[in-house]
Amino acid sequence: MRHTLLKAAVGVAILTLPISACTSSKPEAPASGGAAASTADPNAPAATTVTVPAKASKNYNIQFLQGVAGDEFYISMQCGAEAEAANLGVTVTTQGPQKFDPTLQKPILDSVTAATPDAILIAPTDVTAMQGPLEAAAAAGTKIVLVDTTTEDPSYATSAIASDNEGGGKAAFDAIAKLNPAGGKVMVMSTDPGISTVDARVKGFEDAVKSNPAFTYLPVQYSHNDPATASNLMSSALQKDPDIVGVFAANLFSAEGTATGVRQAGKAETVKVVSFDAGPNQVKALQEGTVQALVAQQPGIIGQYGVDMAVAALDGGQVTPKVQTGFTIITKDNVNGDGADAVYQSAC
Repeated sequence: MRHTLLKAAVGVAILTLPISACTSSKPEAPASGGAAASTADPNAPAATTVTVPAKASKNYNIQFLQGVAGDEFYISMQCGAEAEAANLGVTVTTQGPQKFDPTLQKPILDSVTAATPDAILIAPTDVTAMQGPLEAAAAAGTKIVLVDTTTEDPSYATSAIASDNEGGGKAAFDAIAKLNPAGGKVMVMSTDPGISTVDARVKGFEDAVKSNPAFTYLPVQYSHNDPATASNLMSSALQKDPDIVGVFAANLFSAEGTATGVRQAGKAETVKVVSFDAGPNQVKALQEGTVQALVAQQPGIIGQYGVDMAVAALDGGQVTPKVQTGFTIITKDNVNGDGADAVYQSAC
């Protein structure tokens, strides 16, 4: 399941989220030498400050392995990585599996590793299955930068760059709670267990639900990152529990299917959907009223910083081992204003 600070307003009208991590934090496009991100809420954790390298000492071969090809999130990440590569004088080549599946990603990684590139930027598709192959790539001398997702033990990696996923999950619940002050049944439409980012989003949402006795948490549904599956699961869930008041869709494809299922069930007026990610189809659902809010990540910044950390490691510069980026809350009220800059790209 693609940046300067924006004020986040969530709701059908204007609904602010006055909690830590609900405020969007988006780093300015960094100038050579360094960049820092700030947050509008002084109590919110700031996105990580990184030192951006100058021109690379040579044209390094950097391979970017997406979690899945064709996903606007990873396309936007690719755009950020390629733009930064051009700034620094290195080459980024992008490829990815047709599904978010370690059995499809591992052969691509093995082939790339055999060609001994200087660095690999990768979004691992499973915390366990991709551990060994990535350790092998690092042992072969290639610098590994994890972007978006991670593995059980990322100690082999030069740097790991990702959103505040738990904070995003909590922000999603807070948005649903604002839209349903009387409480009710809520659920999560996720992808698969074992994916670090969505697991963190689910945890953030679950923990927030448990802290509010007005809400009942229904079992999480797993769509296997397939919109059609998510739609079917949503339809079944609404047949079993027609009084569901809110759904958190944990990534782009889950959100597309959730919106379809809610719409087909004729529940768009009563079921409030908050989605992680902000692809064109999700923005359309937001504008149509099927989705009430989008938690947009900053994949372009993740890709940009991935290249920065790879070049810094290769040239002996300053590397930040763990980089956290922020997110922007997009609603119908700001999607054509401040929120427009956070919408993901379909092409570079």
